[in-house]
Amino acid sequence: MGTEFLNIVESNDAKKIIESFFNQLYALESENIPVKNSYNRIAFQDIYSEIELPLFDKAIMDGYAIKAEDSFGASGNKPKVLKCIDSIGAGSNSEKTLKNGECIEISTGAPIPKGADAVVMVEYSEKIEDSNDIAIFKSLAPNINIAKKGSDIKKGELILRKGNILNPVKVGLLSAEGIENLDVFKKPKVSIISTGNELLNQSEKLKPGKIYDINTNLIKGAVLSSGGKVNIKGIVNDNYNKLKNMIEESVQESDIIICSGGTSAGVGDILKKVIDELGEIIIHGISIKPGKPTLVGRIKYKLIIGLPGNPVSAILIYYILIDLNIKAMTGSSEKNTIKRKQYKLAKRIHSAKGRMEYHLVEIKDNEIYPIIKDSGAIASLSFSDGYIKIPKFVEMIDAEEIVEVNLF
Repeated sequence: MGTEFLNIVESNDAKKIIESFFNQLYALESENIPVKNSYNRIAFQDIYSEIELPLFDKAIMDGYAIKAEDSFGASGNKPKVLKCIDSIGAGSNSEKTLKNGECIEISTGAPIPKGADAVVMVEYSEKIEDSNDIAIFKSLAPNINIAKKGSDIKKGELILRKGNILNPVKVGLLSAEGIENLDVFKKPKVSIISTGNELLNQSEKLKPGKIYDINTNLIKGAVLSSGGKVNIKGIVNDNYNKLKNMIEESVQESDIIICSGGTSAGVGDILKKVIDELGEIIIHGISIKPGKPTLVGRIKYKLIIGLPGNPVSAILIYYILIDLNIKAMTGSSEKNTIKRKQYKLAKRIHSAKGRMEYHLVEIKDNEIYPIIKDSGAIASLSFSDGYIKIPKFVEMIDAEEIVEVNLF
């Protein structure tokens, strides 16, 4: 018959207990990395500009730098003619000071020469053949087509807030500031262990009674999507000493250990015994479907979480109990991490009254369809877009009702 589950808790209580242990065990830490490698990382502190952008008054169009007053009254029928005395390309400069009746050819991004206060676009100008004279066909006000120094960002201005996700735009801004390195939240390192005599690596040949290990890559992808770093420990069979040694190694190497399989109350499940010897059991069993056999323990100030062996149960428990906590360790705010959306339910769902229940769902034509398969059905994973929660005292959600979907 095996032993009964110990310390069975409600799912909401389990969430609070695990969050509390994350808060106790893991202080938020930073690491300094190159800006060029910072995409999708999270800023550890506010960053202020040390320079002005633009660094100088610059042209925002190709054309001619002029004194605006020299263009007054110019039109297509009555152009003003100016003498071109120099040319400035991007990355170069002119030492000449513009006088009335003169202009300087200029490229986009080039610094405005002394004496100029406007740029006439090349489309409104024409070079007069066999001369240095330029005909101007448009009247301009001062500062037209010029980006003034500091008009974008002033020195000392806040340019990146603590907790901001470094998207391509923010990485580009830091690069424009000449910043080479910055402090970001350190990614927690997560060891992943799959347990079971029946498991094979994908490189091995299938044998009677054996199956390929799904959960290692499944949980690896989930941890990476949460912002963690992955330490794959591989497969260990149902051998007490081998599992114990692998967990002891993982405690030294990682912040968090996630095992899949070995959490039920059967004779062959040994994870609980290993944690009992090395540390303490916090939770063994959650009033939830699927995922009742979930196990949570602590070893030397490291959290170890035993997920059910069934892949659907394993991934649902990961997203329900672990995902947000790992994201919080990386500095993600709730605003950045939670992806929820409301949809109309296409088909009625029945639920077993008495415990919290979760269902995978597929989104089609802006409606959700429950994927009604057991927790070991692998095909359900490939079609699922997220999951919905059914409260413990609800026995049915009818078609056409609006429900909230937690999106993967």
